[in-house]
Amino acid sequence: MDNSRIGEVQRKTSETEVLLQVELDGTGNHQIDTEIPFLNHMLTLFSFHSLCNLRVTARGDIEVDDHHSVEDIAICLGQALKTALGDKRGITRYGEATVPMDESLARVVLDLSGRSYLVYNVPLEREMIGNFATENVREFFQAVAANAGINIHIDLLRGTNTHHIIEAVFKAFARALKDAIAIEPRMEGIWSSKRVL
Repeated sequence: MDNSRIGEVQRKTSETEVLLQVELDGTGNHQIDTEIPFLNHMLTLFSFHSLCNLRVTARGDIEVDDHHSVEDIAICLGQALKTALGDKRGITRYGEATVPMDESLARVVLDLSGRSYLVYNVPLEREMIGNFATENVREFFQAVAANAGINIHIDLLRGTNTHHIIEAVFKAFARALKDAIAIEPRMEGIWSSKRVL
């Protein structure tokens, strides 16, 4: 019986083409190839700090805008996480992490409940980092939440440097997810009083 928790999604539209694979029980190995260097950096941090193995190849209409690529990558990540989690039997379900990055401090709390919701309280002063529009951080996590069925609360506790803030957010999300997907050996079924997530 194969107990591997792996999700793979291929998405092709008139705007983007994305191939993404996530392995929950990994070691943080990653191969990230998008056309957005800052997003490559954030996805690398996500993989490293969640210990999920992650492969992403993405091409899109970035000559128009980075929005389509960022959102479609996030859609694929959410769908792949949902597939990899399967029936969620034995998972811890909840995760929380507060992560500093120099002057910045970000907190992420999440629930793999199957009910998607995003609370995002992260004001950013800088509009662009390279060819990445910082408004798309929210769009990224909205798409992940919607497609994976995750309740995600993201709060910036303090911070002034936009790069540091976003980095702290991605690291906190990764570490919260690492805890939520962990298997609790004492829980044989689904960790919900309803017995279903």
